[in-house]
Amino acid sequence: MCSRRAFVILLCVAAAAGLSADAQTTKRDADLLKTKVAAIKQVAARPPGRAVRTMITEEELNSFLAYDAGSSLPPGVTSPTVAILGTGRVSASAVVDLDEVRAGRESHGMFDPMSYLSGEVPITAAGTIATSRGVGHFTLESAAVAGVPVPKTVLQQIVSYYSRTPDNPAGFTLDDPFELPVRIQEIQVLRGQAIIVQ
Repeated sequence: MCSRRAFVILLCVAAAAGLSADAQTTKRDADLLKTKVAAIKQVAARPPGRAVRTMITEEELNSFLAYDAGSSLPPGVTSPTVAILGTGRVSASAVVDLDEVRAGRESHGMFDPMSYLSGEVPITAAGTIATSRGVGHFTLESAAVAGVPVPKTVLQQIVSYYSRTPDNPAGFTLDDPFELPVRIQEIQVLRGQAIIVQ
């Protein structure tokens, strides 16, 4: 359903304050999400017609991340969780291997905050997602590394590293609009759920 870029955005738009430590995940919810993703892909393969809405819950998404996303996660990223806070706001968290990020980029000297970060640490951030006519835009509200607030530039370096592709070796910028996949026109972010409109 989502490109690597959309997946990275999902992991990077997170804040610890919005996350529920005791979120329940089940294999049933993970399987339900896979069924919904298959249906979304089927809608995209048909000729355009009347709008189709598919609801995805926070529990389904976190269950999928817990049970089935392992092989699709970028190397060095583990334990992702997402909170759908409502009114366009989302949050997520993941443990990220910053040594891998540092090894994959040029050093910018002793004034570069990334020079002082290492090991596997929780990365959190929060923001809003706005979508319309098949295009999305993410606005960062906050980010933290191991619970310490960090500037947007630090999160951008991590996002750039994990979103690199052969076609885009620099990765993408948090502020750039992004195309929604599989003919999704809009994503309505409500509390605890997102409605996919195709």
